[in-house]
This record gives sequence, C-alpha cells and structure tokens, in this order.
Amino acid sequence: MPNILRNIAAVAIGLVLGSVVNMAIVMLGPALVSPPPGVDMTTAEGLQQAMPLLQPKHFIAPFLAHALGTLVGALLAYGIAGSRKTLFAWVIGVLFLCGGIATSLMIPAPTWFKAIDLLLAYLPMAWLAAWIGARMRRSRIN
Repeated sequence: MPNILRNIAAVAIGLVLGSVVNMAIVMLGPALVSPPPGVDMTTAEGLQQAMPLLQPKHFIAPFLAHALGTLVGALLAYGIAGSRKTLFAWVIGVLFLCGGIATSLMIPAPTWFKAIDLLLAYLPMAWLAAWIGARMRRSRIN
C-alpha cells in the first residue's frame, strides 16, 4: 500500500479506535465511581446541575478516557503510518486536544480539571505513544 494511503488510514483508524476507547471508558465511569444520588449525568442539563455535587473522584474516568483514548489512537497511528510515524502520533494528539478544548467549552467542569485534562491528557499521551512505538520498532529490528 502506498505511504500516503497508509498515512490517511493511520489518522482515520487512530481517530476512530481512540474515540472508541474514550467512549468505552466514559460509559464505564459511572459503574466504577457512582454519581451522587438523584443525579442524571446523561444529559447536558443534568450534568450542569450535578457539577457542584461532583468530587474529584468523579473526574478520574473522564481524564482516563481522554488520556487512554489519545494514547491508543496515537499508538495505532504510529504503527500504521507508512512514513513520518512520529508526526502522525502527534496529529492524533492535536486532533484529540482540539476535541478536548471544544468539550471544555461546552461542558461545565471545574477549572482545575480542565487544566489537568488539557495539559496532561492529550499531547503528553501523543509523545508517550511515539516513544513506545519507537521502542517497539527498535526491539523488532534488533
């Protein structure tokens, strides 16, 4: 397969499967850490009303969803890309960061969570994916 097609596939597959991981963790979050009693976290209005009642533990699953979704997507992009593998891991990180910024503007959340999420869940995970990918690649070569 020509490199350009591999690179396009790398971005598409990285975005889709990274998003699947993200949503799976978001959906599992309430099973791991129960929301406050009587709170409906399935609608934007319910989430807005629940925000003052949420404790830091309620933000673990969303952070992990964002971080692990980005990590998986970027690692897949690195592995699939036909050339400039590190660049495509970073592309996934930047695209997920754009989604994180948009989400932080639409969904009310404490400023401390938005800061931690935007600073640690996206670009550092893209860097980590590129680092892991490079190490895996070197170990296959040796």
